[in-house]
Amino acid sequence: MEERQTLKKTLKPHWVWAIALGSAIGWGAFVQPTTWMADAGPLGVIIGFSIGALLMMLIAVSYGFLIKSFPVSGGEFAYAYISLGRTHAFISGWFLALGYICIVALNASAFALMIKFVFPAVIENLHLYTIAGWDVYGMEIIIASAALGIFGYFNTKGTGLSGQIQFIFACVMVVGVIALTFMVGGQPGAGLSNIHPSFPTNTTAFAAIISIVAIAPWAYVGFDAVPQAAEEFDFPAKKAFTLIILALLFAAILYSLMIIATSMTGPWQDLVAENHIWGTGFAIQDVVGTMGLIILVTALTMGVFTGLNGFILATSRLLFAMSRAKILPSAFSRLHPKHETPYIAVIFTVVVSMLAPWFGREALTWVVDMSSIGVSIAYLYTCFTAFKLFKWSKDKDLIPSKHEVSPFKKTYSGIGVIASLIFICLLLIPGSPAFLGIESRIALGLWILLGIIFYFAKRKEFNRIPKEELNYLILGDKEIKPKRDE
Repeated sequence: MEERQTLKKTLKPHWVWAIALGSAIGWGAFVQPTTWMADAGPLGVIIGFSIGALLMMLIAVSYGFLIKSFPVSGGEFAYAYISLGRTHAFISGWFLALGYICIVALNASAFALMIKFVFPAVIENLHLYTIAGWDVYGMEIIIASAALGIFGYFNTKGTGLSGQIQFIFACVMVVGVIALTFMVGGQPGAGLSNIHPSFPTNTTAFAAIISIVAIAPWAYVGFDAVPQAAEEFDFPAKKAFTLIILALLFAAILYSLMIIATSMTGPWQDLVAENHIWGTGFAIQDVVGTMGLIILVTALTMGVFTGLNGFILATSRLLFAMSRAKILPSAFSRLHPKHETPYIAVIFTVVVSMLAPWFGREALTWVVDMSSIGVSIAYLYTCFTAFKLFKWSKDKDLIPSKHEVSPFKKTYSGIGVIASLIFICLLLIPGSPAFLGIESRIALGLWILLGIIFYFAKRKEFNRIPKEELNYLILGDKEIKPKRDE
């Protein structure tokens, strides 16, 4: 049996919290408030995101158990293998890799979009062409590519450097959002009275809230970056659950504060009706002035940077784990001779993401919308695996080393399975408030077709690997055996 590549244990607990929070809070919290309020109203968005956070916390119970039991890179790829075998491991990894790479690309383009709003003269140079109504500029591509290159470099230098940077950026983002909320609330004419009416007048409160709950997998995607880095924890893996819960709690608060700050600036229905390129940016600058816009841009920049950093780390570790299991080329599991990072996987993630700005932001959002399916599928596999490993009660056939008796956790993981299926249905059933557009469904179909072709090309080679060897390559042990509490 060949030697198994492993990663250095360098990640500290507060860095992991920052990876989860920074990945979950990206550009959307700062760019999308007016879009969300148009659909659900301020209170509808806040309630919807709060319910979404609670559902994610139920799903996090399964993540916490599996990270503690199987602290290896690969996360959902490994969990699907544990419960359902190698074919399902490939499906989970394939969809998750797409989702992660798309989010890396979208964060890079969001950074260029922010600069386009603040310094339009900088971006609107070297006009190349128009795709789906979006003008593509050479400067936009250069800026997005530079941001990707910088964070790719940080990730090749090791998780110690990227973890420290992530924590600093996350703290600046949190402080910026809190400061902005208080600054807006203290302005003449601004205040909580502007939040009324709480819901849009053209829909029911229930429909408004559900439309936001439906995008919870997209809004909170990022906390699932934690299992991808589990192999690099320098602390007991059982702490991961607490760190994920704290990250989700902070994320829900930050989403809510940005909705409150935006809606307090003035009558929110008027702001939505004006249809600004960046409604939040316009409203904050109009009420608080240049200083408010500087704080907002700083918080947005930190959100984009933490998203870039966190998802480059998560994507490269997923590719590393799939390569180590011999389902992807061996180059992806090659480690840097000095820093011991999967640098080929990092470079690949960055280079593929650099292609995205060339296709325009509108075309990219079609793929990203579709990637919510991939994330929901990953949640489903994780919760199902935990559901299988938890037991209602002791019985004569129970294997103590493999199962944990916990009726409450089994119930939570079962609810997580149901919640994941609901998210998938909301995205795929016509008439649903989150039903994918035709472009996103076409992109999903193409990705599935590509996955089928790739799987059948690799199937014989993948299936020839003996089970004990594959267990060792994916989990670090010849048997599928959860680690005991440290």
